[in-house]
Amino acid sequence: MTCLKHSVLAAAIMLAATMTSLHQAHAQPCEQESFEEAKYVICTLEPGNADLQLFWKNVDGAPYRAFSNLAEAVRAEGRTLTFAVNAGMYRADFSPMGLYVENGRELQPANMTEAESSSGQVPNFYKKPNGVFFLGQAGAGILPTDEFLKRRPKARFATQSGPMLVIANKLNPIFIVGSTDRTRRSGVGTCERGAVRFAISEDGVNFHDFARLFRDHLKCADALFLDGGRGVGLYNPAMGRNDWSWHGGYGPIFGLIE
Repeated sequence: MTCLKHSVLAAAIMLAATMTSLHQAHAQPCEQESFEEAKYVICTLEPGNADLQLFWKNVDGAPYRAFSNLAEAVRAEGRTLTFAVNAGMYRADFSPMGLYVENGRELQPANMTEAESSSGQVPNFYKKPNGVFFLGQAGAGILPTDEFLKRRPKARFATQSGPMLVIANKLNPIFIVGSTDRTRRSGVGTCERGAVRFAISEDGVNFHDFARLFRDHLKCADALFLDGGRGVGLYNPAMGRNDWSWHGGYGPIFGLIE
C-alpha cells in the first residue's frame, strides 16, 4: 500500500510539473493594460524563459518587411513566432537607421549624425540622447549610444533607436509635460528582476506620458523609444494582431521564438 501511495504521489508530481511546463511554454506574453486613461498592449518577457531575437533580412537577403513573412520563415524551421514588434526606425530601403547587430555580427554601424532642422523639428531618432537595446550572455540592457560605444558590451543582438525614454530611472529631460505632440508609440524597457517589457500604445500619447508609463507603471529603470505613428506595429496571433506598416513594411523586427 505504501508503494502504491508513493507511486500515485510521484505520478501527481510529474503531472503537475508537466502542466506547469506546458503553461509556461504556451503562456501569452502580451496583455491589454491602461495607464492614465490611455490604452496599451504590454508584452513582458521574463529572463531565461524566452528566445527574443532580432530579424531584418531573409535567406535571400531581402528585408522581411511583414510580420507574416517572418512567421512563415520561422515556421519553416519548425518553430513558432509568438509575437513581434518593430525594432526601431528604418530608411526607405528598410535598412536600420543606426547600429544593428544580429547573431553577433554588426550589419549596420552606429549612427552618430547630428541632425539639424530648419523648421526646428529634429527627427525622433536624432533627439538626444538616443540609445541601444542589446542582448548578451548577461541578459538585456539599454544604454545611451555614447555610453554603449564606450563600454562595447558583448552583444548577440543590438538595435539603435531614439530618443531614450528613461535613463537610470529618470525621465529624459527633453520631454515636455502636457505636450500636444500625441500619436501612437512603441518602446522597450529593461525592468525589475531582469524583465524586458514592450509597450505599444493604442491611443495617441506624448513622450512624457509614454516615458512615465515605463518608469512609474512598468517599473523599468531604462527604456528606449522604438517608433511612432504609422511605424507602430504588433504581431500576436493570440490577440488576433498582425499589423502592417503604412510605410510599406518594417525594417528591423523583434521576434519572440518558441
